[in-house]
Amino acid sequence: MKVALPLALTAAFVAPYGVAAWGTLGHETIGYLAMQFLLPNTLSTVQTTLGSTFSSSLGPASIWADQVRSQTAFKFSAPFHFIDANDSPPTSCSVDLARDCGTGGCVVSAIQNYTIRVQQPSLGATQVQQALLFITHFIGDIGQPLHDEALALGGNTISATCNGASTNLHATWDTGIITANVNALYGGSPQTYASALATRITSGDFSSLAAGWVSNISPSALSSTAVPLTWSQEANALIAPSYSLTTGQDLCVSPYVDNALPVIELQLAKQGYRLATWLNTIFG
Repeated sequence: MKVALPLALTAAFVAPYGVAAWGTLGHETIGYLAMQFLLPNTLSTVQTTLGSTFSSSLGPASIWADQVRSQTAFKFSAPFHFIDANDSPPTSCSVDLARDCGTGGCVVSAIQNYTIRVQQPSLGATQVQQALLFITHFIGDIGQPLHDEALALGGNTISATCNGASTNLHATWDTGIITANVNALYGGSPQTYASALATRITSGDFSSLAAGWVSNISPSALSSTAVPLTWSQEANALIAPSYSLTTGQDLCVSPYVDNALPVIELQLAKQGYRLATWLNTIFG
């Protein structure tokens, strides 16, 4: 059975908002990629702020927000990983902050809040460190299209196959496709994968696009939701196009992966580069 599904529906089925957007490998890739574009002063500040607990790197630091979100002290942060766009894909895709950001906050408002907090040393070293950790993770989250859409929560109950193994659509998008790609081409290393994406940004197919990814980042933008909102709207727009999903097909090989992987890699590259530019604007 072959069913034409809007990517919005597929993505929303992939992973409920109670789980990591990219999984460990995707988030670490974003963090390691960002490290390659930090200005010297930013790099020094980031390394000092993170300290040995995170090997002074945004790579290991990128997954902290997912690790603590179930802890009592950090349950308040659960809604910060996404924004529920109450639109009507694929005919109408949009993110409206007033409509979609709940009373408990969302990923757009969280980036704004922690950007302000990371610049307030009076809060103390622990709070400043946590602000940096949250920024690192949420700038990754906001680039995942399914974290910018309210349609059809779920995915764990939709059976799927990834490289011959029984799984679900959620796990396939979250980790399966990325893991298969990185294992096959990059030795399973997020550092190596990040370096490959960085090369595409500096001298490859992303080089003509990168400046546009960060053109609206400026010192005056740091205290506003405007830039994170545009990132959310941009990711949300990626879920509108339709593509074919055949029941029973292996989603980690052609043809499904041929549609999904380019979107994943584009968004990983964007958010890593944006994270670096955001931090350079704060600390550089």
